[in-house]
Amino acid sequence: MAALSVVAQPAFAQPKGVVPPRPVSRVDATYPREANKQHGEVVLGVTIDAEGHVQAVEVLDSAGKLLDDAAVRAAWQWTFEPAQRNGTPVAAKVRIPFHFAPPEDPPHDSVPSPPAPRLAPSNTVEEAPSPGARAIGTEAAAPSAPAPAPAGAPAAASETDPHTVTIIGHTRPPTRGASDFNIRVGQLANVPRKNAAEMLKLAPGILLTNDGGEGHAEQVFLRGFDAREGQDVEFTVGGVPINDVGHPHGNGYADTHFILPEVVESLRVVEGPFDPRQGNFAVAGSADYELGLRERGFTAKYTHGSFNTQRMLLLWGPQGETTHTFGAGELFKTDGFGQNRDARRGSVMGQYEGHIGERGTYRITGQAFAIDYHSAGVLRQDDVDAGRKQFFDTYDFNQGGNSSRYSIAADLETRTGNAFFRQQAYVIARTQRIRENFTGFLLDTQTPLQNPHGQRGDLIDMNMTSTTLGLKGFGRSRQKVLGETQEAEFGYFARADRVSGTQHRIENATQVPYHVDSDLDSTMTDLGLYGDLNLRANKWITLRGGARADLFTYNVLNNCAVDSIAHPTRDNPPGDASCLSQQDFGRYREPVQRTTTASTAVMPRGSLLLGPFAGFTFSGSIGKGVRSIDPNYITQDARTPFADILAYEGGVQFAREISKVEIVARSIFFQTKVDRDLIFSETAGRNVLGGGTTRTGWVGALRATGSFFDESFNVTFVKSTFDDTHLLVPYVPDVVVRSDTALFAPMPFRIANKEVRGTLGIGVTNVGRRPLPYGQRSDTIFTVDASASLKWTAYEVALTSTNLFDSKYRLGEYNFASDFHSQASPTLVPMRHFSAGSPRAIFVTFGITFGGEG
Repeated sequence: MAALSVVAQPAFAQPKGVVPPRPVSRVDATYPREANKQHGEVVLGVTIDAEGHVQAVEVLDSAGKLLDDAAVRAAWQWTFEPAQRNGTPVAAKVRIPFHFAPPEDPPHDSVPSPPAPRLAPSNTVEEAPSPGARAIGTEAAAPSAPAPAPAGAPAAASETDPHTVTIIGHTRPPTRGASDFNIRVGQLANVPRKNAAEMLKLAPGILLTNDGGEGHAEQVFLRGFDAREGQDVEFTVGGVPINDVGHPHGNGYADTHFILPEVVESLRVVEGPFDPRQGNFAVAGSADYELGLRERGFTAKYTHGSFNTQRMLLLWGPQGETTHTFGAGELFKTDGFGQNRDARRGSVMGQYEGHIGERGTYRITGQAFAIDYHSAGVLRQDDVDAGRKQFFDTYDFNQGGNSSRYSIAADLETRTGNAFFRQQAYVIARTQRIRENFTGFLLDTQTPLQNPHGQRGDLIDMNMTSTTLGLKGFGRSRQKVLGETQEAEFGYFARADRVSGTQHRIENATQVPYHVDSDLDSTMTDLGLYGDLNLRANKWITLRGGARADLFTYNVLNNCAVDSIAHPTRDNPPGDASCLSQQDFGRYREPVQRTTTASTAVMPRGSLLLGPFAGFTFSGSIGKGVRSIDPNYITQDARTPFADILAYEGGVQFAREISKVEIVARSIFFQTKVDRDLIFSETAGRNVLGGGTTRTGWVGALRATGSFFDESFNVTFVKSTFDDTHLLVPYVPDVVVRSDTALFAPMPFRIANKEVRGTLGIGVTNVGRRPLPYGQRSDTIFTVDASASLKWTAYEVALTSTNLFDSKYRLGEYNFASDFHSQASPTLVPMRHFSAGSPRAIFVTFGITFGGEG
């Protein structure tokens, strides 16, 4: 059962000038394993002082000692914004009911439904595989009683009466075992992160690199996969897809830069294709960002620091609404480190959550994003060693690009008896341009039919415009069978994309295109159905799984279908033209060609869970994934050459509270086989089809959360090999270690008799030597990021440093042949190339939050 906690919305007005206390941090009670499937509700009376700290907890309504003690332990860990009378903080008392249900019991089946309450959807919390209790409301008692009613007035409910609310929140799918990471960001938001993509590092085994600059999507490495910019990881935000279908830079390109890190409430990462809900590109796994804003009121922040970096951030969380109602926007600019790394971007996100009747909610989410940037690309190591180039230089100042994304999505959730339904619709509009040069002046070879020319340059200019329409939904039902709760869910997915994508080669001297690599107009549809069963034999044995089937259809117009002729005519040679209108011996044809095809992929998936036994849960999972084909490879009526992906794993998870410290630890062994993988080609500037591969490895992860600290530590070992040669797959790290640490506590001093709270965040990354082509190995990567902040009343100041020890590291490393005209006699022998990681950077942030009721 998912753990939930909310802020109640009183059904009656508070006395004039009085604002009730509001929870800031909440801890759900852990279901006692000794309770033996007992249900119950505990109501606590909690006294809160004028600083928002819990001073006393008493049991008002008991459900037995075991459940009472669990609720009391949780309540002592809550913190509040204190009640106020006429703007002055005062002490107050609230009633907090906790509803207890055994793990896996449906939360909505057990919650009482008082008449016509105002509903308050929940925040989800993380890393609790079997929580058993949730606060179903905080019912504020006003700090002072109201004035008596006039004589003869009708009787009214006292403004100090408690008011119960029904909890209705967005529920999560059942866990798929040890590799299903439901991550609440919480205090770990204090660890420095440049963007939302870096939150992925909270999940084990993820390495992010970026050769393309601030506006280029991060290259993702996960479980032995070089997923490039998303080809092997399904990315969603609130269920809305991020991966671009038919992107000329790579099918599945996923740019998460439009997501503001401050409004990421939680993150679900499933490593491996083990959940029937996972769809296209879920090969190495999937990641879904859940949006929310804990801080209520109006917040303004300004950041300034190294490389003339400036960021302005506005956050708006209206009082009286849930954390899922917010508005946020940023403007950002930087000159970047070294040469040619400047960027300018803006992003706006807004979400509103409302209520339908007593058992339904809806959400409307919209966003707009645009960026323009330059990038430095790669350097040859021999040029840096000889002093011809500095470590942070560039060869081609024309590299860079721009991007935009606009979307709107609507969600509806309803409940009827034991059934739960969700529907979602979305529209996305995308544009992107990317200019990259990996090889310099190498690929423009002279052919006999072309006019005489020298090397004109290998700058690649990719452009993409797309529109996406989508629908998805499911129905879920729970029933008691053989004394256990059994669950069945059936859902659908529909997505249609219209994409225009081109790739040109640009002449270095004139910056005009001289050759068309590709020019495609594509319409692609993905229609999917899935079924998922959650079956319990008893309280220790659970089988979860089902199957998903997707129909992919393609309609591709190749605007440059002919670029060479086997037998040209002497009187009409093609010359330098790229898209030709003749066939052998000069026969005329249009330069275009349309191709259509369709194919179906069926993907069974299942997980077996045993436990918990004294906090330990054992799991085994198996599943097939799918990666749709790039439109470049479509041929008429031929079965779309999907990659056949089979993954399986076994793991154990430990979850328990020890001495008031919540601990979740995992150990997982896994293997994934792919019959046709994608490998990066420097000459093509994108991934191309390769042979079969196998990945075998181990993951260890730990999350420990206490009253003043939060620690996340993980390590991944993996071996990735080609099935035919047994050589290592290039670029994939075999060891990735990551630690995120947050410390938080009141400072030992006060200002104007007000508390000052301090936080410290540290992120440490260590990456082993990656295999490169031609038997080479990369260098290791070791970086430390740190931040410290102080918050006093509405004001906050933070100091952040990335790459604290100024490590001079190579973020990406390659081995291939190139010629950037940096030497008088260039060699075509493959050489080491690299993209430079950022040097130490220091930033200071000032923030202020204005409260108030919205």
